[in-house]
Amino acid sequence: MFRRMSLLAGSFLLCACSSVPPPEPYGAVPSKAQLEWQQMEYYMFVHFGPNTFTDVEWGDGKEDPRVFRPTDLDCRQWAETARNAGMKGIIITAKHHDGFCLWPSQFSTHTVRESGWKEGKGDVLKELSDACKAYGLKFGVYLSPWDRNHPAYGTPGYNQVFAGTLKEVYTRYGGEGIFEQWFDGACGEGPNGRKQEYDWDLFHRTVFSFNPDAIIFSDIGPGCRWMGNERGVAGETNWSALDTAGFTPGLGAPAPDVLNSGNRGGQAWVPAETDVSIRPGWFYSPATDDRVKTLEQLTGIYYTSIGRNSNLLLNVPPDRRGRIHPNDSARLMEFRDHIAVSFQTDLAQGAEASASSVRGGSSRYRAGNVLHSGYDTYWATDDGEQTAWIELLFPSEQTFNRLLLQEYIPLGQRVARFTVEVRGAGENWEKLTEATTIGYKRILRFPAVTASGVRVRIEEALASPVLNRIAVYRAPEQLSAPVISRNREGTVRISCATPDPVIYYTLDGSRPTSASRRYAASFPLPEGGKVTAVAILSGGLTGEPVTADFDIAPAKWSVPASAPKNASLAIDGNPSTVAYLPAGAPLIISLGESRCLSGFTYIPQMNTQAPHVVTCTFSVSTDGKRWVPVKKQIVFNNIRNNPVRQDVRFDKAADASYIKLEATETAGNGSVYAVAELSVITCR
Repeated sequence: MFRRMSLLAGSFLLCACSSVPPPEPYGAVPSKAQLEWQQMEYYMFVHFGPNTFTDVEWGDGKEDPRVFRPTDLDCRQWAETARNAGMKGIIITAKHHDGFCLWPSQFSTHTVRESGWKEGKGDVLKELSDACKAYGLKFGVYLSPWDRNHPAYGTPGYNQVFAGTLKEVYTRYGGEGIFEQWFDGACGEGPNGRKQEYDWDLFHRTVFSFNPDAIIFSDIGPGCRWMGNERGVAGETNWSALDTAGFTPGLGAPAPDVLNSGNRGGQAWVPAETDVSIRPGWFYSPATDDRVKTLEQLTGIYYTSIGRNSNLLLNVPPDRRGRIHPNDSARLMEFRDHIAVSFQTDLAQGAEASASSVRGGSSRYRAGNVLHSGYDTYWATDDGEQTAWIELLFPSEQTFNRLLLQEYIPLGQRVARFTVEVRGAGENWEKLTEATTIGYKRILRFPAVTASGVRVRIEEALASPVLNRIAVYRAPEQLSAPVISRNREGTVRISCATPDPVIYYTLDGSRPTSASRRYAASFPLPEGGKVTAVAILSGGLTGEPVTADFDIAPAKWSVPASAPKNASLAIDGNPSTVAYLPAGAPLIISLGESRCLSGFTYIPQMNTQAPHVVTCTFSVSTDGKRWVPVKKQIVFNNIRNNPVRQDVRFDKAADASYIKLEATETAGNGSVYAVAELSVITCR
């Protein structure tokens, strides 16, 4: 008690000395533009172009530009959706790898001008940049340096072509108003394809000549960096600093785990941007209309991106009308509402703040500054004090399950490790959780706890800690979506992480209600079908419906006796198990009967470092001896970065008793390739 009174007395006796200088910046620090970018937190990615209409992720540049034919394009609808979702801007794929330009570029003959859309007079960039202005959003552009259409690609002259393309976009569509320039390092067309030595210095100079404050995205920035995956998961440890010397975007980039966590003490300030799609792929596909991420998934992404010192760039691809699909829009609004409710009331307001020390004893740096919403006030300690604590005592007990922390990053990122304690009965402090970095914003999740206070104990810092916000919240608990699985024999099981819900399901694609079939036990579905399930709690709280679409079960399937021992894992009905097969050795499967096939499905190992199949040939046979290739040189574009289920349709149906997958290129070009699951699409 005496210690408490002494601390309180000390807080009242803090001098108002304005002469106490602020801490010197430590290490790499953000520019003014980078700080403003970080404060945006959440904005929209828009993948749109010929791929929207051809159902591929990476076009080859040979597509007829007339495939681009939106029937009701409305960029104002995109902007209104983004604004209503709480987003602060939109970045569009103005030119993807296929080289197709969403504006009538003088540097290309593969553009909206040649598409016939709006009689060749359409301009998506103009419509979207105008819509962003009308709705108070920032406007950004993705321009791929890789161009699978332009004849100059692969020659020294192409760099000047691309620099001219950048200049054209910046002079026509906003110049200084373009807040982010999105580059990736994709380059070349396979092992023997055309390769371009990109002149990154030229590209950066061109952008900066029109907007010195543009945030340039790439694996190594310089404005912000890719964080190593496309799942929406930044590192639990996430430094905004990065060592970039000797690295380039693309194949010359740092390893994904380095991009995911940054570098402690890195030389350049290159904060993380988390890019992820609301659907399995980046471009719209009708097949994914019922595979929009659930509210639970989006909420999890929020905490592993914005909650881990990263901005969230959420891709919402317009459909073939040229409008955001109702399924995507509805989910965005649910997501907005959930986050708004979760962070509506800071339960720490009115708390009494104290700390182990205050810089120079000055009220300018007092502990109570962390309770203020103004960004430029902060608590700080004296130089050399790299461990410290700060605590908040509530007027009454509070129940909370979220803790928000912010460092004042204009002075650098400093905290390397901290512990959170809560004050329970008898004024005893108990450890609640621990974490590593904080950065611009860190949000910790934990089961609801009731306490009269919270203490943040800085265990390790690179320099004296500087915190400008601590807040606690009680977010609504979410009802988990059901998980639908099926085993090798074709038996379906539905589970839910939330305890004791009632699960209802349908088999006709309709949305289940409490009047639908009640799930009581697993059931057989060997011939496949669409299972839609929903969880409902006794109080009436209803979760989100989820759908799983199954084809025939592999109960009768087998691999040859000569196959590698683990080859059968590719047909065990469990995507969590993985078959590793020697490179050059085909995966042959006996179906045990004759079936009419219209395609197949390859499920890769869900790991960006795995040896995925990148290109392959798929063949069928009726006797296991004479093989007919039904699909050659299949390319699973972007599978290295986004290892998701790949559905491949044949040009025409084929009868088969045996199937064969031959991997012709694998990620990493290693000695093995991985197959989590291989299944077929039958003629229904």
